[in-house]
Amino acid sequence: MEATNLLYRDPALCDVVQSDSTGARMCQILIESHRPDARTLVDFGCGTGRDLEILAKRFECVGVDLQPGMVDYARKARPGLDIRTGDMRTARLGARMDVVTCMGNSLAYVHDNEAISQVFATFAAHARPEALLVLCSPVAPITRTEPITATVDTPRGPATVSVRHTWDLRTQINTMHRHWVLPSGEEARDEIRRRVLFPRELERYAEDAGFEVLNMSDGAKGALTGPTAYTVALRRLGS
Repeated sequence: MEATNLLYRDPALCDVVQSDSTGARMCQILIESHRPDARTLVDFGCGTGRDLEILAKRFECVGVDLQPGMVDYARKARPGLDIRTGDMRTARLGARMDVVTCMGNSLAYVHDNEAISQVFATFAAHARPEALLVLCSPVAPITRTEPITATVDTPRGPATVSVRHTWDLRTQINTMHRHWVLPSGEEARDEIRRRVLFPRELERYAEDAGFEVLNMSDGAKGALTGPTAYTVALRRLGS
């Protein structure tokens, strides 16, 4: 995964490019709506810890990420946070939280059905009864094939980025093909493969793990319009 994504190979660049992320804010809104008494939170796929840093102002937080380079960067950039290296298919922290989150398309990097079930088992293993699960993940493919080009500010100046997508219906993999032209003139190419879990499919995985889905929305007006959705689920009593 790191090898195919420039932002994961360069966490500092990732931090800058994603500085306008609204994930933490949306997460806070959803928690306040459904579990305003929540005090503890674990975030799987926390990356550089940018969202976790915001959430830690309100909650006692732990972050988990698969990539040692991202974790090392996060610990140096945000030394006050508890961030650990771990695979969300198998991680067991020995604690149950009021809120479990998985944001920033992290779930979409798990492609195999059995592995997805393992991830939801991890969510359940860290959720207290009536804990909240908050996910942000693709629920519909981006099928536009023509490239879109934009300028992105980086610590070393503006970079040009061209993005196009391909879609494999059989595997439900949406691949982002990204071409960077960096300020130095150097070029880099990414091929980022994300598994799309359609809404009813996502709901089934959650229910099988002992969660009741409360809502799915695009986070803007409360509607589900795609291609990315926020899913909110409650850990059932007795599960």
